[in-house]
Amino acid sequence: MKPIIEGKPSAPAPEVKTVCIDEDSAGQRVDNFLIRHLKGVPKTHIYRMIRSGEVRVNKGRIQADTRLNAGDLLRVPPVRISERVAEKAQAMAHGALRGVPARDFAVLFEDEHLLVINKPAGVAVHGGSGVSFGVIEQLRMARPQARFLELVHRLDRETSGILLVAKKRSALKNLQDQFRARQTDKTYLAMVRGAWPAKLKVLDKPLHKYLLGGADKQAGERRVKVVARDDADGMPSLTLVKVREHLPEGSLLEVTIKTGRTHQIRVHLASEGYPILGDDKYGDFDLNKQLASAGSKSALKRMFLHAWRLQFNHPVSGERLQIVAELPPELAQFSSSFSSP
Repeated sequence: MKPIIEGKPSAPAPEVKTVCIDEDSAGQRVDNFLIRHLKGVPKTHIYRMIRSGEVRVNKGRIQADTRLNAGDLLRVPPVRISERVAEKAQAMAHGALRGVPARDFAVLFEDEHLLVINKPAGVAVHGGSGVSFGVIEQLRMARPQARFLELVHRLDRETSGILLVAKKRSALKNLQDQFRARQTDKTYLAMVRGAWPAKLKVLDKPLHKYLLGGADKQAGERRVKVVARDDADGMPSLTLVKVREHLPEGSLLEVTIKTGRTHQIRVHLASEGYPILGDDKYGDFDLNKQLASAGSKSALKRMFLHAWRLQFNHPVSGERLQIVAELPPELAQFSSSFSSP
């Protein structure tokens, strides 16, 4: 008698689903919502469903760019994906979380709509580009009950200070709109080599982003340079500088950016001949080595750039908020020793 070989039970046939759009998803385009929620379904198939009228909002046909409102009823047609694709998506999700340690960061402000933390230097804001995980992944692991946590903006890995995280999609959209409309004020503290001229207050040279060539370990890394005003690749960039304190060998600056270009502060300051101390991409490398090898109390082993103050309108109340993160101990201690003649 032949043994009976049992196969895997067949998956239940997919059914039409009706999704009630909540406040966190309000304002999203239909296509983006479906791409986010139908993991493993090819984008081409999603757009085909929308064009054919299988996807509907409040029983009416829609376009891919239709914006969803809270309370809308979204009809999602039956969607079947192969078992292999489903297993791969699940494996990738587990793999992405494997090894990510839960970590809480110093909280500067929090309510039901947003979270403002004080990011330490040396921690990326998110995974990617050779980094397995960053602040946002660690926050999600530390707060498994949170339904939504997304970065509103970015900070360089080497930069410490204020980082804004949205706890609702509606807050994310509102805050990002404020950043785009330049309704926010982001001010950093930076220490540079030399005596910054008090009259030099506005830096507006265009910036161009490129990748390093060559065959060494830095090949492919992102870099930024100042370009001529008529350069077609130049991005308009505006940085405002105020001298907070002149030191015997450097200057402590308050730097406010009105545009959010990659490495903007670092490149603008260095282009004027005043690189940020400890900057390993655009700085004075010989000086950096000297500062890093100084006595334990006066050594500088990181870049002296700190996101110090952030002003923005609360996404719900509209109240103007000002968040301040004082210099971390390692920079405050270095600043004190560097100020001594």
